[in-house]
Amino acid sequence: MGFNLYAKINRRSFSKGRTDAVIIPKGHFAVYVGGGTQLKKRFVVPMWYLNQPSFQHLLSLAEEEFGFDHPMGGITIPCSEASFIDLVFQLNDL
Repeated sequence: MGFNLYAKINRRSFSKGRTDAVIIPKGHFAVYVGGGTQLKKRFVVPMWYLNQPSFQHLLSLAEEEFGFDHPMGGITIPCSEASFIDLVFQLNDL
């Protein structure tokens, strides 16, 4: 439920050199989602996702692809936006 609000309000594309800061609510963190040459989208998600095995798998993929040097400056998850949104809906149904 919280995802719907934050996804609609805080989802940002990182195009045209945008550097405006978005305040991240306490208990949340930002991730960038997109693979390959895809435009990366910013999502603000709750911290409790870090305890979920399916989200930990995405973090492992990010580590394999980027190591600890994420090109966006934050955690970049190498999957499609649609796949990420599907996962978030599944997590919110728990």
